[in-house]
Amino acid sequence: MILKSASEYYQNQPAFGGLVEKIIWHSRQKMFKSLMQIAQPTCETTVLDVGVTSDRRQDSNFFEKLYPYPHKITAVGLEDASFLEQDYPGLKYIQADGLNLPFPDKSFDLVVSFAVIEHVGSRERQQLFIRELCRVGRTCFITTPNRWYPIEFHTVLPLVHWLPRSWFSTILKLLGKDFWSKEENLNLLSEKNMLSLFPADSQVYKKHFRLFGLISNLVFYLEN
Repeated sequence: MILKSASEYYQNQPAFGGLVEKIIWHSRQKMFKSLMQIAQPTCETTVLDVGVTSDRRQDSNFFEKLYPYPHKITAVGLEDASFLEQDYPGLKYIQADGLNLPFPDKSFDLVVSFAVIEHVGSRERQQLFIRELCRVGRTCFITTPNRWYPIEFHTVLPLVHWLPRSWFSTILKLLGKDFWSKEENLNLLSEKNMLSLFPADSQVYKKHFRLFGLISNLVFYLEN
């Protein structure tokens, strides 16, 4: 499973103010623009988006909001997000696990996954997740927050996520953030961690996104 409960995930998300939400939306627009420049999809490109949510907040499922060819999107998530089919005519929604996608090999021209892999669980499960994306896609575009950014975005805590995993988990529990203390719900990655997970025969391109001058998000584009 990508997450035990997507609804529990959003219950534990911090409530950002207007300025922060604008910064987040700007960052996601930059990532989307980068995707369009790198992958150069057309109206004929078949796309799989792995990790859509049942949440209806403005910043949720931003790829579907921005992508100009929604009729070519197949969206996958753990919980019921079938409303996406009404919001984006032609889009197909399938409720499925990202570690066991119900598609044949190389079914899609492009597979995208935005900030999902850090919620898959252990490094072994993260590697299986990437391999499953690569199995069903000819190309893949994967993003994740950078572990070495000084603010951890899910907990909005500074620096403590740089500590060993057991210390980080203990501190989160002491602060009442039990959900994020569990590896199955949050397992942050550095660029080195990510690169170690990709299949050896994949050609991987990487890109950094910065927030206030520091690398906040990591982007990886693979051609299989």
